[in-house]
Order: sequence, then structure tokens, then C-alpha cells
Amino acid sequence: MEKIAFVSLGCSKNLVDTEVMLGILQQRHMGLTEDMADADIIIVNTCTFIEKAKEESIQTILAAARYKTDGKCKILIVTGCLSQQYQQELLKELPEVDALLGTGSWDRIWEAVTAAKQGKRACFMDDVSHLYDQETSRLRTTPAYSAYVKIGEGCNNGCTFCIIPKVRGPLYSRPMDSIVAEVKDMAQNDVKEINLIAQDTTSYGIDTVGEPLLPELLRSLVKIDKVRWIRLFYLYPHYFTDELMDIIVREDKICPYVDLPLQHISDTVLRRMNRRDTKDDILRLVRKLCGHGRKLTLRSTFIVGFPGETEEEFQELCDFVEQTKFDAVGIFTYSQEEGTPAAAMKDQIPEGVKEERYHKLMAIQAKVSEERNRELEGSVHPFIVEEITDENGYTQAVGRINTQAPEVDGLTYVEDGAGLEPGDIIPVKVVRGFAYDLIAERV
Repeated sequence: MEKIAFVSLGCSKNLVDTEVMLGILQQRHMGLTEDMADADIIIVNTCTFIEKAKEESIQTILAAARYKTDGKCKILIVTGCLSQQYQQELLKELPEVDALLGTGSWDRIWEAVTAAKQGKRACFMDDVSHLYDQETSRLRTTPAYSAYVKIGEGCNNGCTFCIIPKVRGPLYSRPMDSIVAEVKDMAQNDVKEINLIAQDTTSYGIDTVGEPLLPELLRSLVKIDKVRWIRLFYLYPHYFTDELMDIIVREDKICPYVDLPLQHISDTVLRRMNRRDTKDDILRLVRKLCGHGRKLTLRSTFIVGFPGETEEEFQELCDFVEQTKFDAVGIFTYSQEEGTPAAAMKDQIPEGVKEERYHKLMAIQAKVSEERNRELEGSVHPFIVEEITDENGYTQAVGRINTQAPEVDGLTYVEDGAGLEPGDIIPVKVVRGFAYDLIAERV
């Protein structure tokens, strides 16, 4: 049996594409291996979101290509966002690559493998006009108790710094019955945590009915037995309605966790970014989120060093982060992405200045995060076990409370893990909060 090694780079949305392609190949009786040295076929699913992601993608492709001479590898296939954006360059500069698939061609992975076996150099770049559905084979790579569910693809927002609409296309919302059917099937297979993802989750439904349908989708999902946690990612603020807020606050199955990518707070920077919301819009939304009876954990992302960002605009962002006290924040230095409007803007900020601003804002947020986590001391939360460690007879459970998202947030360490297994959900009391992680005890 031929063996395939698959490397998935970038975000959770890319990971879902990888899992679907793995499922298609498994149906074709292809074996899977994590060891590229043992693989007959290597597939790299790439990311191109920022310059560092491009560099990682290129280095991974080059590392994989070496196994064509130093290992068993006969076929190297590159898929995903980098393929979509730079197909001609990759074909020209990397003769080791036997096939390219764009972001809309995930379902042609077997076709690409077959073509490569026949000595043909395939290149499939279809429009993103469909998504996988509940009938599509999918081999999940996340822990058995947790899964990502993609509810949409593409984006209509047109932020000037972002290449995603060019490589992923316009907004395409997956049919609601398909999403519900997939989650029901996952629940029957003991998936307890459902993580809903899209480029812009709050826009779900805008392309089909002209209004956001995320609240309606959530009303269907919370009725599914055995699903314990539903987590929402990438909640672009423009379509964050009162209806959505109410269902997050009201439904216990929906994690009290709001991932709100704001990018900046200065009106002048927001206009240059082509963001749809003003500072007043953002402040009004944050006040609403903080004003409900249910305590919500707020996470956001910000860009420093956007073209033309003045010291005053950056200080405005610092003041906002310090005063708003987000529970968690991701900070990125602006990346000048080829093909985006912002890349052609004047007044590009020197890298050294970007780095200084990054470290200053990170220091502010680290202090805030530690303060917020210390406020949790004494409070009780549901906790999902991810790992059991046993050293010198001392058993510890490592996992997350329901306000910590997989991959992007910190962890919680429970000192008595005896009798627990990964996937168990138990109540714990936080006894110590640090800048990123928590220490808790079983209740």
C-alpha cells in the first residue's frame, strides 16, 4: 500500500480542507504516515496570509522535496492558498512539485495524484464555488472529542491588508442542513466540542438570503444531544447583531467566548484598512458584550504598523487595549502583501518601528491578561481534559476551561488527574491565574 504524508500549515480553516482531502485519499485505500521519509507521496497544504506564513510554506515545500532524493517520495503535491496565489511562479521555480491544487480544487486531490503517477504535471485552479458537505469523506486530525466545522468560505469585506478574498473568493455560505447533519453525526461519534469557523462567521447567510443566519444556525445546533460546547471563531463586528448576542448569553452550550477581530481602533486607520466599523461602533459593541448578565471572555486581534500609522494612532490603540481589558489578544505586525491595496500605500512603516510597537502592545496586554486571569481565582468552570501526565507518581490533567480555545489560548493545569481521560469534562476551581495559563483543582 502506498503511503501519503500530509503537512497542513496555517489556520483551522486550512486544516479542515486537509482533513477532507485525507478522507478522499483514504477512500482510495491510500495509507497515511506522519513520517515524510516513509512516504511515497507528500502533500503540503500551504498558507499565504502573511509573509512569515509564505516563508514557512516555501521552506516546508523545499524540505519535502528533499525526500524525492533522500527518501521514498515519488510525488510532491502542493495545495492551498500559496498555490492559488503563486501558481505560475511555483510551477516555474520548483520543478520538484508534481501537481498544484488551488483553494477551490480540494475535491480533485485524487485526480492530481493519478495525473502525477502518469507523469503529467497537473494544475487545478477551480473557483471556490462549493464546500464539503455531510456526505464528504473526512479524516479528522483533531482529538476525538473536538472538531472544527466550516460553515462558510471566502469573504466580501475587502480589507485593504488582506489577500484572502483573492485566494478564497467571495463569501459562500454552506447550506444550514448540511452543517446540522455533520454536527449530529459528530455528536453520535462522541465529539463534545464543536468549533464553528469561516473567514467571517457573522456574515454567514448574507450571500444567500441577504441577512445573517448565524443565530438561526445556533438555535438548531444547541438542540443536538451530546454536544456540550459550541465555540464561535472570527466574529467580524459588522454583523454582530443583538440577536446573536442574546443567544450567546442565553444558551449554556455556547461557550461564553467572543472572538472579535477588530484590527485597530483609530478611525483614520480603520478607514485606510477599509473596515466597515468606526471607533464608536466598536465601543458600543464592546459595552454591550460586557453589559450582559453572563460573563463573556473577549478575545481580539490587532495590527500594528499599518501604512501611515502615526504615533498618535498607535497610542490610541494602546490606550484602548489597556482600558478595555480584553481577556486575550493576538497582535501582528503589518505584513506588506503583494496584490493588496495596502501594499501600494505610501508611508510604509519601517520594520524596526513595527517591532517596537508590537513589543509595547504585547507588554500592555500581558499585564492585562494576568490581571484578568487572577480575577478568575476562586471561580468554577467546566474543564475538558486534553492530556494526562504522570511523572514520579504525580498525575496531572492538562486541558482547557470553556473560555480557552484550542490552539490559540492558554491551558489549565489540574493538579489531581487521577481517574480522568482525554475528553472528560469536569468542574474545576481556578486557584491561580498567570498571564496565559491557569492552575485549578477538581471540585
